[in-house]
Amino acid sequence: MYAFEEENENQNRPEQPRVLVKCGGFSSQLAHNVDEKVDGDPLWGSRFDATNPQAVIKTHLDFLRSGADIILTNTYQSSVEGFMKYLALTREQSVALIEKSVHLTQQAKAQYLKEILQSGEIIKPFFPLILASIGPYGAHLHDGSEYSGSYADKISKEKLQDWHRTRIETCLLAGVDGLAAETLPCQLEALAITESILENYTNVKFWVSFQCKDDTSLADGESFAEAALAVWRMVQAYKAQTRLLGIGVNCVNPTFVTPLLRSLNAAAGLDRIPLVVYSNRGEIYDSVRGEWTGTGEDVAKFVPEWVRLGARVVGGCCRVYPDDVLKIRKCVDSLNIGYSAESPQSHIV
Repeated sequence: MYAFEEENENQNRPEQPRVLVKCGGFSSQLAHNVDEKVDGDPLWGSRFDATNPQAVIKTHLDFLRSGADIILTNTYQSSVEGFMKYLALTREQSVALIEKSVHLTQQAKAQYLKEILQSGEIIKPFFPLILASIGPYGAHLHDGSEYSGSYADKISKEKLQDWHRTRIETCLLAGVDGLAAETLPCQLEALAITESILENYTNVKFWVSFQCKDDTSLADGESFAEAALAVWRMVQAYKAQTRLLGIGVNCVNPTFVTPLLRSLNAAAGLDRIPLVVYSNRGEIYDSVRGEWTGTGEDVAKFVPEWVRLGARVVGGCCRVYPDDVLKIRKCVDSLNIGYSAESPQSHIV
């Protein structure tokens, strides 16, 4: 149960639109659908767009069948440089493989909608949504720097924007409903991507999600609240609030999320920033041993308080599986009762 001041804070908030459910950890579930090892691969799950596309489609379907409103393309670790180095592709072939990842997601959506139609269930207009996963620059370095942000003082805003451009434009041309800039370890990269989207891709909807090392700080040590507020102020300056799906955190320990969101809400004052949250289970990946360690949390149990703090999109990241997403779905459905009657897609489509 929330403390009195937290309840009072939420009572003062205007009605929220319905909460949407994002898929879970794609590569974690993909590992159940392939024989090869996924964790530790320099291309992570992105390799399988080329080597086992049916497993990729099946993984998307696993989450759709568990109630996800939003699925992300398998492009978190996709890059021209990575595909050229580890798959021996040309630049043109590498771009085509990023495009293929979007098409595989679309195929999964089409199959899911066919299943719904055949079952006699009602198809929700516009749903499910497909967002392009835009992982951080550090992911393609395959050195863990997306969890430290160690490159932040070695690279310029312009270089980051140029590096992200190919994947963003390829995904948009292939046909996605928006962009999920995720697991960003530093303010520099978040602002670089946000500025690029706002200036160059008219009307494209997006969210910005940070990687945090504790309950106050980004991976590189900066203040989460200050970085997130800087993104919000940039969105306001461009008068693009309707394009923002949310600002938040992903692939963080779920026990960190509530204090992180509270810190942002406090910094924002009267501004009501839409929030997005998809944590991991709280386990830690041991890169030396090549395995996950620690005891995982039941992510769904945290969802009610995240929603009370303003989360509009909730879901999972690493080690959050379809069964977990189904639990999140049921939780969100119970919370959506009595929420605003506005159509659930109005703030996102």
